[in-house]
Amino acid sequence: MALKRRISKRWVSKRWISKHALLLVLLGLLTACGVSTLSASSPTSPALEPAAVTLTVSAASDLSEVFPALGKLWQQETGNSVTFNFGSTGQLAQQIERGAPVDLFAAANKKFVEDLDKAGLILSDTKALYGRGRIVIWSRQGSPLDLKELKELTRSEVKRIAIANPDHAPYGVAAKQALQSLGIWDEIQPKLVLGENIKQTQQYAETGNVDVAIAALSISMNKPGQWTLIPENLHQPLEQMLAVPKNTTHPAIAQQFAAFINGAKGRPLMLRYGFVLPGEELPA
Repeated sequence: MALKRRISKRWVSKRWISKHALLLVLLGLLTACGVSTLSASSPTSPALEPAAVTLTVSAASDLSEVFPALGKLWQQETGNSVTFNFGSTGQLAQQIERGAPVDLFAAANKKFVEDLDKAGLILSDTKALYGRGRIVIWSRQGSPLDLKELKELTRSEVKRIAIANPDHAPYGVAAKQALQSLGIWDEIQPKLVLGENIKQTQQYAETGNVDVAIAALSISMNKPGQWTLIPENLHQPLEQMLAVPKNTTHPAIAQQFAAFINGAKGRPLMLRYGFVLPGEELPA
């Protein structure tokens, strides 16, 4: 019986030596071929690069000029990209209410973000103002009209006037309020052509389908044409706000892009397109 135990121990010992000898040979071959044998937890092993993310951003149409430029700049900085869905703020808010997959919402009026927050659809601590919108009287380059005041829209040579639909577009609401403040809303209603959003409103004037548009400063100031700023005291402030919806699949990255918009790289671009925050001034 003792002899059997000695033979068994000797056989196990040889088997153990053979197994580890084979492992040593394999490690030697791997080293000779230039393959690293560092473990994944080794501090000197290279870190895996995270996959690039594409955010979906639903944004008011007055951002259609500046946000693509911001998106390109952010992609250069981070490697992450952005797909934009521009439209009327009211319609975009309805899409979020219905469960549309959105990573960041930028509204032309903060009320829409606040209403979504009350409905439990927004990450509350991500709400942030990104500027105050301004409305302008805009006519295309070469137009014979030279309108300096809103009251001049009642002139007989002004036949058609475009504004955004006030039923769901904040810029349309502001235009209506300004016209009502001057007591000319009823008089010019027969001349009105309603755009689905402020971008379409601007396009009506660009293409000559209307004589003039009450448009957004942000999509007018850098285009060839004539524009006159409408006094802010004629309408309620267009305080514009962004926030991250709760159904985002990339909450951290979405918050990074939101911070970028209001950060050192984003603010100069936002100012160039007329989006002013408290303490800032429009460029000359």
